[in-house]
Amino acid sequence: MSEPRPPWSARRRKLLLWLAVGAVLGGLGAVGLPGELGVTAAFLGVLCAFLLVVALVVFVTVPGPDTLGTLLRTAPLAGAVLVVAVLLVLSNPTGSSLRWLWVAAAVAAAAWTAFAVWETRRSGG
Repeated sequence: MSEPRPPWSARRRKLLLWLAVGAVLGGLGAVGLPGELGVTAAFLGVLCAFLLVVALVVFVTVPGPDTLGTLLRTAPLAGAVLVVAVLLVLSNPTGSSLRWLWVAAAVAAAAWTAFAVWETRRSGG
């Protein structure tokens, strides 16, 4: 039988609560606000809902403390981000106004992947 998971910290619970509040308020704002403000509120509500789901997945997957450090040392995650970033670079034409952003993301993802692989090899796991 496995040992029980440690309870989530107050910081994690507070983050999830505020993301849920943001999603609900964004939905209410989308219905109640006129025109552009309603559309902006809807986008912010959807963003909060998306981040809430992502945070839940991360918090369930990495139960203990040092969540960020664990994610930084996860080579498969870093490699997947690198692949997506390179695909975004390749899918944008050379003169695109956002190409610099995707190139910067690809360089950062390459550095993250190198760090994750180095840490994994160094720690022997």
